[in-house]
Amino acid sequence: MTTLDHSPALAPLRQARERFLSGRPLPDDVPDEVLAAWRRARFFGVRHDLDGPVHEPELPAESALLEAARPVLDRIAQALGHSALLLTDERLRVLWTTGEVPGDDRCRDLSEREVGHNSAALALRTRRRAEVHGPEHFLDVWQDVSAVSVPLLAPDSGQVLGTVTVASALCPGCGPHPGAALAEATATAVEAELLARSRTAERVLLDAYTREAAHGPNRAIVALDGRNRLVSEAAVRLATPQVLAALERSSTSERASGARPPQDSRPPQDTGCGSVVERSNDAGGGPSRERPADARSGPVVERSYDTGCRPVQEQSYDLTLPDGAGCTAEITPVRHEGRVLGIVAVLEARAAEVPAQRLVPRPALALAGGSVPWRHAVARAVELARVHEPLLLTGERGSGKTALARELLGGTVPLVADAAESPELGVKYSELADGRPLLLRHAERLAQPDVAALNSLLDEHPDVRLLVTYTPGTPPGPCFQRLLDTLAARSVTVPALRERPEDVRELLPVLAPRPVPGQAPLAWTLDALRALEEHPWPGNVTELAHVVRALAEHRRVTGPVRRAELPDPVREGPAARRLSPMEHAERTAILAALRRHGGNKARAAAALGIGRATLYRKLRGYRDVP
Repeated sequence: MTTLDHSPALAPLRQARERFLSGRPLPDDVPDEVLAAWRRARFFGVRHDLDGPVHEPELPAESALLEAARPVLDRIAQALGHSALLLTDERLRVLWTTGEVPGDDRCRDLSEREVGHNSAALALRTRRRAEVHGPEHFLDVWQDVSAVSVPLLAPDSGQVLGTVTVASALCPGCGPHPGAALAEATATAVEAELLARSRTAERVLLDAYTREAAHGPNRAIVALDGRNRLVSEAAVRLATPQVLAALERSSTSERASGARPPQDSRPPQDTGCGSVVERSNDAGGGPSRERPADARSGPVVERSYDTGCRPVQEQSYDLTLPDGAGCTAEITPVRHEGRVLGIVAVLEARAAEVPAQRLVPRPALALAGGSVPWRHAVARAVELARVHEPLLLTGERGSGKTALARELLGGTVPLVADAAESPELGVKYSELADGRPLLLRHAERLAQPDVAALNSLLDEHPDVRLLVTYTPGTPPGPCFQRLLDTLAARSVTVPALRERPEDVRELLPVLAPRPVPGQAPLAWTLDALRALEEHPWPGNVTELAHVVRALAEHRRVTGPVRRAELPDPVREGPAARRLSPMEHAERTAILAALRRHGGNKARAAAALGIGRATLYRKLRGYRDVP
């Protein structure tokens, strides 16, 4: 009697699969998701009998996920029984496995393109626990196997890092897999280990940064580990985006070379608990390695950023920075328990350029940004402002129209009229006869008499020095449209912040308040920066400035700002589709409830007065693309 004989509920599905493979018509009761998975496997050219060469994926040289999960998996494997336990990365490459599952010796890549439908691929796609039983699989070798998989999520960003799978002999019926609780517990333990290691790495990097900063308050110091970035106030002037990019590359190179075992190191050891497909990196002693191609050796410095029990003699070196960087960088790797986590860079202005660097003021907000849309708009505005004639700046609310207008005026103090404060401005246009410019804000709110007066003024004095900011909205009336037509030849459209997300990083240090003497400037983790760049910013630069100021004034923790500290809409990222006002309000309320309850969906649903299934459905709906 086969295992299938104990699973009569799966017999119709087994017959349907055989008909599908033979090209015969299928019954109507085949689940849609299973049939779609079979069709994808056929489209990808997967052989159900595993005939032909088996794809062997190229495994990563190092895996932070495997390193964190290995102690957890080794403990759980001892009590696994007759089941099998597997760990995959975000590309569904098998990093670690123990136990016996049919086909396990051949299937090292669980992507649907290689092996068809399986629980790991389903869990990765849906971001929740998934089960696949017997004939739901596409491969023949898994017809008597039931598997349950749980996605592994990054503790700070929620990004899917991989999956944990428990596989066993075919379960009776299609009920919950008996290993579901074990898979959930394993995933929770691995995520807890990832969180602990993440906090340790941040603490180690902060300690290294603090030690270097103790040598003097005016030292230009940058510390990076690929996720976090600490920049001293003195380094803000020198650490241009090009310099930071070069330092990030150096940090990546150090982590890769400093953690890789020597070529003659011992082979993987069998722990008795499982076979290691991708061996975790040896954390002991620093292996010999080559320096990055853009670095040259420097003097050996007796400094140690290793928090392990053994002091190390770390070699610092000079990093060759891009032409025009205006500074040099001395790099020292940061180690923890023998493993390179990141680097600390000490920047120094080149001697010939020190006077020029000291004369560089803090960049003006209106001119901060290097994106193509922003550079084009600023260059066009500067060109038009050279001639003292009317100039119209259009753009969305908060995009920086007024700030740009003030920069265009240089040191000249204009007359300022704001139609948003008083639609009837009462400006005596005779005051402009002496050449003093007028900055007219929120022209879209002008009262009819003032619109008529402006039209008359421009008819009589077309060369009057007038700067107008205008936010498009409701269709203009005939009189106001005439004003816009008059100014159209000398107009500039200021791009919205969502159209130039690469400028966010340059705006952050300009928007942040100057730190108190002795305190490091506000710094950001790479994950937080990505969240800021991905947010659509409906309030544009004004909204970004509000977020930055609120964080600078109210945060009570040290170190770089993490994604978890950002406001809910920014931290969670934009919805995949355009939401209605009601959906937007619902989403904001749900995200706020999830944050209050530490991400616990059951408690958040109870607090909102809705069922947990409703909460899941709404969250999925926000991610759906029409």
